[in-house]
Formats: sequence, structure tokens, C-alpha cells
Amino acid sequence: MTSIFRSLFLALMALLISFFPETTIAQTSLDSLLKPYLSRYDLPAIAAAVVKDGKVLSAGAVGTRRTGADIPVTINDRFHLGSDTKAMTALLAAMMVENGRLRWHSTMAEVFPELVEEMDPRLRSVTLEQLLSHTSGIPTDNEDIVDRYSKAMYQEGNLDEMRYWLVKEWSKKSLASDPGTTFAYSNMGYTIAGAMIERVEGKTWDELITERIFIPFQMKTAGLGPQSSLGKIDAPLGHSIIDGKQKAFLAGPNGDAPSLLGPAGIVHMSILDFALWAGWNAGQGNREPALVKPETIQKLHTPVTILPAGKNAPPGTPPRGKYALGWGELKVDWAPYPLNYHGGSNGMNIAHIWLDTKEDLAIVTTTNIGGKKAENALLALAKELYTKCIKKKESP
Repeated sequence: MTSIFRSLFLALMALLISFFPETTIAQTSLDSLLKPYLSRYDLPAIAAAVVKDGKVLSAGAVGTRRTGADIPVTINDRFHLGSDTKAMTALLAAMMVENGRLRWHSTMAEVFPELVEEMDPRLRSVTLEQLLSHTSGIPTDNEDIVDRYSKAMYQEGNLDEMRYWLVKEWSKKSLASDPGTTFAYSNMGYTIAGAMIERVEGKTWDELITERIFIPFQMKTAGLGPQSSLGKIDAPLGHSIIDGKQKAFLAGPNGDAPSLLGPAGIVHMSILDFALWAGWNAGQGNREPALVKPETIQKLHTPVTILPAGKNAPPGTPPRGKYALGWGELKVDWAPYPLNYHGGSNGMNIAHIWLDTKEDLAIVTTTNIGGKKAENALLALAKELYTKCIKKKESP
């Protein structure tokens, strides 16, 4: 009987590992290092991971899923990535380029010829690359753009049809600057890039990111929209500061940005799946899954424009430096050279990703609250983790 129970136990453990392989990845815990950040920066929860040569060296997640409640987060909890989604949309675009369905210089007029007659003349020449580098001339979200988002969500059909309606309506508007001349961080631009991908592939962006990225990476925690399920606290809820107090947001219409804006930033996943994505990028596509050529990854990481000086960036958006295609390049005082970087926030969560491609090193950090104080917490944490990694490398 004992041998039977032992066999059943081993079979059960093998089954659990097959469903939750991420729980076996991290070699050391960062929990003790992370805990002081909770009180120091008034965070409900915080998570982080360090990846070297494609392997997670350390990871941790501490705090609560909901402020004021004792619901501890776990290493497999889903955190919202916000605009860190943009690098995934850029990778989808790169796949379309490699299979010949798009070119980096495919224009709005070429992809949507039926809209040309009413399209703003300057918008006709806007390219896929300009949309992905925020140099299309489309402005940063403003009142007019947000109004279009709201109206688009009331249109009939699937999300690709709603995005097409948005393209059709916005294509009549004048650009804020000539294409290719000015950086302006544009969620509209990324949503239009997503619509271009949808047009040539015949599927929604939401299906494509699942099929082409989540599944090949075996990201079992990856999903779209609010990280918690409707009516449940099964993930760290996003929080905002309202009247000086932390307010938790359950899944629902106000729990995330509109799903229409998927290509610009609605992905969520665990810190370990986020680390998996970061490590693959730090290796510049030289390890599995072989989704595109390594030189294509290098193109995505290579800056094409410089951010305006003195830019007062909201949390989760590039603060300075340069911008590539879904990735920024940022010089910080704690690294010997500029690093690839991106931040993301829907106002209720913040996530940062850092790549040192020379060292094949990546750092990811997340928290379930928005605002400048939370942003500063993640910046301080990245500095601490990177410095420890470099010192460890240099020690005899």
C-alpha cells in the first residue's frame, strides 16, 4: 500500500509541476529585500525578478492583494504590465514583417486604401515604424483622443472592428507634427499599429498576442485586461490614491484601460512570466522560442529617436533618453552605459523592465499601485538589484 501511495504522490507532483513550472524556476527569494519597500513607499504589494543568461537567479513577491486586507500575494500572482505591452505589439509587427505581410515602411494609405480619400494627407504617409517609435505625428492622449476611445467602445462587433472604427474616425484628423520629426508618446499610435496587424493577418490583436507570444513562451499566467477576475480578489488589485487614501479597483469597466487599447497596454502576468519575457529579450532572440531573427530583435531594441529635453513624463512612460520600437533606452547613474528600458502603468499599477544586453541580464519590477511614489520605489529597487548583480560579478 505504501508503494502505491508513493507512486500516486509522485504522479501528483509531476502533474502539478507540469501545470505550474514557474514555481520551480527561481533559485533564491527576494522577499526579505522587498519587504522594506512596502512601508518605505506605501505600497500594497511589490514583486521583482533578476534574470541572467535566460535563467531566473532570484525572484520575490510580498504584500497584499488589497490594501487593508490580509490577502498575501504569491510568486505566481498576476501583475499588470501596462505599456510594457508595447514591446510585445512591436514583436508581433516584426513577425508580420518577416513573413512578408507588412514592411517597416508600410503606410497607412497602403494598409487602409479605402480610407485614403478622407484621410488627412500627412497621415497617408505614416509608416508602421513611425507608429511603433511614437514619431507618427499623432499626439499624446488628449481630450479629443480619449473621447474617440469612449465612442469606439460602443461600436458593434469584435475588438478588431472597434479598432478599425477608431482608425476610420481618427484618420480624418490633422496630425500634430510632420511624420518622422517629433516624439510624442501615443497610445493611439500603438492602437492603430495593432489595427494594421489585424488587417493583414485577419485576426484580432488579442488572439494574435495569445497565439504568437503567450503560447510559445508557455506563459500560463499571461492574460489581457484587469489582472483579477470579475468579482474575485484572485490577483493583486490595482490601487490609486484618492483623497489621500489608497483605493482598490476590482475587475470591471474601471479596473483597467479600455480593451480597445490592447496593443498599447493591457497585458498582465506573473513576475516569473515577466522575467521569462525579459530574459529572452536580454538575449536578443538567441534562445528559444525562435520567433524572429536575432537581427530583428536588435532592430526593435535600437533607438530611432531622441525624447524631448525636459519632458515631464507621467509614471509608466519614458522619462528621457531615446526610443526604439516598443523599447526605450535610458542612461542611469547606476549603470556603466545606457540600458534598454520600458515602464507601464494604467494609473493603478506600475511595471518596469530593464535589459542589459551586453551582460545578458534583465530585471523586472512590479507594484499594484500607481503614482510617482510607486514609480520611485521601482526605480530605487532596480538600482539596488542591478548594483548587487554587478558587485557579485566583480567580486573574486
